[in-house]
Amino acid sequence: MPNNKGAEKRLRQADRARERNRAVKSLVGSLRNTLAEAVVGKNKEKGATAFRDYTSAIDRAVKKGVMSKNTANRRKSRAHQLLASI
Repeated sequence: MPNNKGAEKRLRQADRARERNRAVKSLVGSLRNTLAEAVVGKNKEKGATAFRDYTSAIDRAVKKGVMSKNTANRRKSRAHQLLASI
């Protein structure tokens, strides 16, 4: 438990930030699954659309500070390799 008003405020802020970050990470994960389904189904058009949405969501996550730039670049690179395997 927080011991002073400043610590209480930081706790509230951290809780709100955690919820926002979870929402962004959940969206990125869902889009990754959509891309994986397209690759398994050998659907290039759906895969290209899913890849565009996935990379866009990753870039937004970096912009919001949810994900580091290096992590984002690594994930985009792996997604592109997956898409190229179709």
